[in-house]
Amino acid sequence: MASPQVVAFLRGQKVNDRLLTRLETAMTSLRVVLDDAEEKQITNRAVRDWLDLLKDAVYKADDFLDEIAYEALRQELEAEDQTFTGQTQRLLSFINPLEILGSREIEEKLDFLLQDLDPLVERMDALGLINRNVERPSSPKRPTTSLVDESSIYGRDDDREAILKLLQPDDASGENPGVVPIWGMGGVGKTTLAQLVYNSSEVQEWFGLKAWVCVSEDFSVLRLTKVILEEVGSKSDSDSLNNLQLQLKKRLQGKRFLVVLDDVWNEDYDEWDRFLTPLKDGSQGSKILVTTRNESVASVMRTVRTHHLEELTEESCWSVFAKHAFR
Repeated sequence: MASPQVVAFLRGQKVNDRLLTRLETAMTSLRVVLDDAEEKQITNRAVRDWLDLLKDAVYKADDFLDEIAYEALRQELEAEDQTFTGQTQRLLSFINPLEILGSREIEEKLDFLLQDLDPLVERMDALGLINRNVERPSSPKRPTTSLVDESSIYGRDDDREAILKLLQPDDASGENPGVVPIWGMGGVGKTTLAQLVYNSSEVQEWFGLKAWVCVSEDFSVLRLTKVILEEVGSKSDSDSLNNLQLQLKKRLQGKRFLVVLDDVWNEDYDEWDRFLTPLKDGSQGSKILVTTRNESVASVMRTVRTHHLEELTEESCWSVFAKHAFR
């Protein structure tokens, strides 16, 4: 959506996090269908009109982000140079003559932008626009578990340490529970990395309750709530979402927990928000670790930066090959 400096500035201004999340989610959702829209607009007038509206909305968003970038630069220069001279101020005024933006003005502008972007996101399904860069699973994924053979894993020490750093309970992002996404292409080792972290001594020490959930394409809030409830030792036969969420809220209240959601495909922010409701009563420092091959899923869910899992190095690949070929 924007540079880290702009995002940091917005959060520093105490701008409503929900508005920022909605803007980032909308921009990501729109970006991933652009290739499909560009092709379909040739023969579909409705898609062509949709693209024209999108361009207008993106221009407005770019103007807004330029204003924020200017204000972030102004404050950075002010902080670095206590002799913030009239000459420097005049230079910045020439670059951007707008008034200094306060949090209220920023939130009003965000709200206006979302009024343009939200309807465009809502129309994507009706227009049949899809993300061509994400390969959907051709067959149902075999359920995963938290068990892992650590002796057969190579080349993931740095990734493991990076995820553990993001899971530290004292790494307060201001939101509870904190959500840490692992994003990467299919087969790159996201589940294995999550298993490594889940079974680490650090996680055993930091979290009193843990739950492992294989999600795949069935993001049913009722099913996920029931599975987590069972994982933390409170099995229920109820099929009432209200009853299940009340039970889960009571079980997690005042306790620090880690929930792993493996292989998530859901991009619906409202469904995600509904799922989160009973988890918000856990002790500060509780975390959710998400694995996904879809970048927009990571954007919808995250409260910290997404960890992009790359392919193994050639040396690590040879180590894996040698273990299996010469045993």
